[in-house]
Amino acid sequence: MRGSRIALAALVFGAGTGSLATEIAASRLLAPYFGSSTIVWANLIGIVLAGLALGYYLGGKLADRRPEPRLLGLIVLAAAGWVALTPFVARPFLDATVSSLDDASAGAVIGSFFAVLLLFAPAVVLLGMVSPFAIRLAISDVETAGAVAGRFYALSTAGSLLGTFVPALLTIPLVGTQRTLLGTAFVLAGSASLLLGRRAAVAAVAFAVLVAIPPGAVKAEEGLLYEEESRYQFIQVLERDDGRRLLSLNEGVAVHSVWREKTVLTGGVWDALLTVPALLEPPPERVAILGNAGGTLARAFGVFWPDVEIDGVEIDAAVTDVGYRYFGLGDNPRVTTYDEDARPYLRRIDRRYDVIYVDAYHQPYVPFYLATQEFFRLVRDRLAPGGVVALNVATVPGDDTLVREVSGTLATIFPRVRVWNALRFNRIVLGFADAEAQGQVLAAVGTRLRPLAALLEADLRARPAVAPSADPWTDDHAPVEWVTDRMIVSFAARGGDLDEDLLPTAP
Repeated sequence: MRGSRIALAALVFGAGTGSLATEIAASRLLAPYFGSSTIVWANLIGIVLAGLALGYYLGGKLADRRPEPRLLGLIVLAAAGWVALTPFVARPFLDATVSSLDDASAGAVIGSFFAVLLLFAPAVVLLGMVSPFAIRLAISDVETAGAVAGRFYALSTAGSLLGTFVPALLTIPLVGTQRTLLGTAFVLAGSASLLLGRRAAVAAVAFAVLVAIPPGAVKAEEGLLYEEESRYQFIQVLERDDGRRLLSLNEGVAVHSVWREKTVLTGGVWDALLTVPALLEPPPERVAILGNAGGTLARAFGVFWPDVEIDGVEIDAAVTDVGYRYFGLGDNPRVTTYDEDARPYLRRIDRRYDVIYVDAYHQPYVPFYLATQEFFRLVRDRLAPGGVVALNVATVPGDDTLVREVSGTLATIFPRVRVWNALRFNRIVLGFADAEAQGQVLAAVGTRLRPLAALLEADLRARPAVAPSADPWTDDHAPVEWVTDRMIVSFAARGGDLDEDLLPTAP
């Protein structure tokens, strides 16, 4: 009898571990295809909770009809088999899902919902059945029912804590998502073997053997040079037929860095950002790039503004390493890199910058805490007198809602804010620390940048300064994801296509 109680307790603990480990791993499997916005997380958490609720109900009903330990063991073993199968079927399924939804540009909302529902919900439902079933088996006296239920739910929650932190902090960074899911299946099958005996133990060993199968490419891409699953995201380096190298992160909608062998100019938004120092007189001495990625802008500074000291801030050290290996980040000796989140970095330091670039966005989503009054106030405190902040903000033709909200909020902190319509899908929002800044572009930008400088100057002259928002975003309320998703879905409904965007003066 005591051995049976221990087996049930271990099974409940293992099921709790497995359910949360599956959820954490699911977020990593979905990120390369749909990103990691709050919409994706809402789909994931909501469906997991619904699956657990359904499992609790079904588990209780089934336990009353057939209170058999063997049946409970089979339920857990079935969940283990589903979890082990998931990483092998997920990639072709997600590839097909993304392909069918790319034209709709709404894959993050629709695709992630059905991906979680079909790939992960069945295992979660099975694992949700465990606690009520185990409680039914363990209760021998109604007077101790409360104590039994409390003990088992405590064990399940303790297992869930283990299933949350071990994958997030250890197994995913060390061995990846596929092996984390297979390890989870091994734990579940091992727990089931306590009730089922040798056959379940054989299944557990089989799942352990599957760990030896090397993971394939997360998303099959032509010209894939490098792929890594870092602590924060999926990283891919792609090489095109013309020799360009592109940095793709997570959902792959945006290109985060570009390298070309014979020039630092890209034809992308980094060229537009490169003209911003021309607005300052005298030229800048120190610049911060928040969201340095692979260092495209920092590398270009070494050619066009070679005397400027660059502090490149990138939250993911793995991305910085990729920048040095594939994107020429080390070509500019005046670059110092910091592996930190942008806002804590600014809060920690006490130095001042002539220009602060904010490009720490996983396009098209802006981290909410980098688009609020509190953040912009911190940025202004770190600017030198007469300095400027330049934000790269995504947009779609015909809808400047996100730009309007960000620039309006910025205008509540900065005395002068302007918007440069640099590219079809990018706006450069400029905040001047000096209210009298005229935004005159210097002629000394160099021959190759003069066409861009002329565009910047003409755009600033043609457009009025941004008025402060009557309802600015704050740390308490900044509905970035809602605004962005509405913008994308509306654009898709109009038949829009998210093609590669190039500057009209591409080199």
